[in-house]
Amino acid sequence: MAQASTAVTQSAFAKFMNHPAGPKTVFFWAPMFKWGLVIAGLNDLSRPAEKLSLFQQTSLAATGLIWCRYSMVIIPKNYALLSVNMFVAATGCYQLYRIFEYVIHQIALIWRMSETVNEI
Repeated sequence: MAQASTAVTQSAFAKFMNHPAGPKTVFFWAPMFKWGLVIAGLNDLSRPAEKLSLFQQTSLAATGLIWCRYSMVIIPKNYALLSVNMFVAATGCYQLYRIFEYVIHQIALIWRMSETVNEI
């Protein structure tokens, strides 16, 4: 019985290792390293919105969305690449939301200040 389960496990492991998007290919390792971008984006959640870069977050969101599409049209379909890029796009879009919320708040403050000055 133990030999049969070991043979099945080795067979599953061999299938994983020899898969067209397995660890012997760039299709496996590129998404693994790209998780670093997601971790960096999550670390940026603790930064104040005025310290975030609009251009950097726009490029991360756009890159994530573009590569999500690419991961579904290549052969073999790369679901690891899809998942990491969905998270890259999501963190980029959320950071963009934080930036725009901060800018709108600053504009409202300036507008209120100008109204106060005009009343005097």
